[in-house]
Amino acid sequence: MSKDKSTDPCGGHTVTRDNIWDIIVSRQGETFYTKKGLPFTYKVKGGELFTDRRERSITRSTFERAYEKLEAGRNGGGQKITGPKSLNVYGAPYVWAVFTGIGVVE
Repeated sequence: MSKDKSTDPCGGHTVTRDNIWDIIVSRQGETFYTKKGLPFTYKVKGGELFTDRRERSITRSTFERAYEKLEAGRNGGGQKITGPKSLNVYGAPYVWAVFTGIGVVE
């Protein structure tokens, strides 16, 4: 599995598919912003992320799948991901915002 060289801005961690969920869990309660500038916070319960702006959860596997799509696009093995819509996953604006907040995307 490919390892991304992104750095978590708050903790100095290298973000990989194996630790991305742990980093997401460690950042719950912080304020993140969607690409449109909408603020939100989230809580994690088990393998699900619940934002304060949505009733349905976004699962751990959704974040892992989105991360794999980003990596494939970066390594030339898939579609280049340029924003939330191109992730093509449930809750993409929130996934993208979290990825931006933890330094996976700029």
